[in-house]
Amino acid sequence: MTRNTEDAANGPEAADRHSGGAQAADGGGAQAADGADRPLVHRVRERGITTLTLDSPRNRNALSSRLVTELYAGLEAAAADDETRAVVLTHTGRTFCAGADLSEARAGEAGTAAPLGLARLMRTIVELPKPVVARLTGHAMAGGIGLMGACDITVAAGGARFAFTEARLGLAPAVISLPLLPRLDARAVSRYYLTGEKFDAAEAARIGLLTLAADDVDAALEPVLDGLRKGSPQGLAESKKLATAEVLRAFDRDTGHLAETSARLFTSDEAREGMTAFLERRSPAWAR
Repeated sequence: MTRNTEDAANGPEAADRHSGGAQAADGGGAQAADGADRPLVHRVRERGITTLTLDSPRNRNALSSRLVTELYAGLEAAAADDETRAVVLTHTGRTFCAGADLSEARAGEAGTAAPLGLARLMRTIVELPKPVVARLTGHAMAGGIGLMGACDITVAAGGARFAFTEARLGLAPAVISLPLLPRLDARAVSRYYLTGEKFDAAEAARIGLLTLAADDVDAALEPVLDGLRKGSPQGLAESKKLATAEVLRAFDRDTGHLAETSARLFTSDEAREGMTAFLERRSPAWAR
């Protein structure tokens, strides 16, 4: 059986029934279900903006090894492209990124390799010399929130929903905290990390997860992208360094121990019960 954190995004009833989602990156990505022949990340450049589109809708754009490899290639190409002023990271389907395939995570990508891989991906986005803009017209859960949190500017449609449901599975939002904690409201972090509640785009903007919540995402992005097109490559790169300095300090300080925490939790008895219960569509033993 294959399930991932999109189930938690399908509505309050689904989230309550399935006890939430997992931390995508900390557990490793799911193998894409869309076939090996077509790309899972599309790259297009227009008027100085390179758009990278996650296109694995059948598994809700899970961070599979193949999708991550293609995403790296797209980011590296954009970084090396003198005509690119900024990168837009977006998606097909109802979900920006739902996280890991829990059956794969449960099968045991043991050790710190998977969480360190996610940390490296998020740091690549933070350190990219071009601004990275997340454009969401759907949900983000767990590791998907870490991915968008690494971006410099985030814009989502009003119907988007977000949740940190790791605690419901015996896990914690460990590695994804690296780009998030320096940017989010501390009281909101305590509430949403602990309760696993879903929250909407307006709340996500209030707590600092989003730059903008908008009914028309593309209209909201027009002045943002126009502003980025006017920036010089040097000016954008150096200005981004100022804005991301505190985030990079968190990566320098905390990556190792958070990756170890993630690996330890994923191999624990409670996490095995949490993920098994999720896959079996039942409440875990500790739920009251």
